[in-house]
Amino acid sequence: MPLDTQLAAVLQGFTAQGEPDYATLDAAQYRLHADNLMPPLPGAQMAEVRDIQVGGAAGLLPARLYRPVDREGLPLLVFFHGGGFVIGNLDTHDNLCRTLALETSAVVVSVAYRLAPEARFPAPPEDCYAATRWLVEHAADLGVDASRLAVAGDSAGGNLAIAVSRLARERQGPAIRHQCLFYPVTDAARDSASYHDFAEGYLLSRAMMGWFWEQYLEHPGQGAEPLASPLRDENLQGLPATTLLTAEYDPLRDEGEAFAERLQAAGVSVRLQRCDGMVHGFISMAPFVEAAARALQAASADIRLALS
Repeated sequence: MPLDTQLAAVLQGFTAQGEPDYATLDAAQYRLHADNLMPPLPGAQMAEVRDIQVGGAAGLLPARLYRPVDREGLPLLVFFHGGGFVIGNLDTHDNLCRTLALETSAVVVSVAYRLAPEARFPAPPEDCYAATRWLVEHAADLGVDASRLAVAGDSAGGNLAIAVSRLARERQGPAIRHQCLFYPVTDAARDSASYHDFAEGYLLSRAMMGWFWEQYLEHPGQGAEPLASPLRDENLQGLPATTLLTAEYDPLRDEGEAFAERLQAAGVSVRLQRCDGMVHGFISMAPFVEAAARALQAASADIRLALS
């Protein structure tokens, strides 16, 4: 179907700015620009929102806790933001995390893992796994029920959520009931049909993803490692039940759908939804795009059911 009309209006504002010169682009400077593209939005009201610190792989990490109602013993949803492993922060995904907390009836903790290129692979996935373990170990202090645990993330954050699930399987815990993946990065190859069909003009470009991978990996060979490219994992058995959303006009569409198919073949329960008329990043556009809001509600319902 054609681009969603509401989304097209939002997309026009982004594409009018053009793409940077990736040959000379500095990651720190790009963060100053990219992390402020969208103005702060008033999010859903929470009973509690507070910034905390959680244990990472090499020290404490900033995090933000969202409690939708004034009650202890709620399930726990750990969220990892997108941004190509290079950009993004707690503020860029604040509105999304508030909506997830409200719609899932869970305490959401958004983790600010270390970013590349200052902290390259495998630092971000190790941070995210360590933070998840820390949150489970401190569940009583946080007033959450860590026996009802899910992970979620968008784009690179989806990749990191998968990494946490894999590491939890390999390292005997914690037990994760569900993973919710919004248009996840699953393969460093960048050679799928959707990568070529939507190489530019749809918010995320093939060139941009190439730059992100260059910042993230110490050397290109790491792209073959399953922790970096979960689509290349030969063993996906034992991963949590999964909700996976892709966007019709997204370079990452095909690799996300291929990963869902691989999960299903490994016996994992999967709900895959291709969101027609959408582009990469659409889930953060839910305040402006009705179709995105509906997709977010449906994904949240999956998480809520899994944690009930």
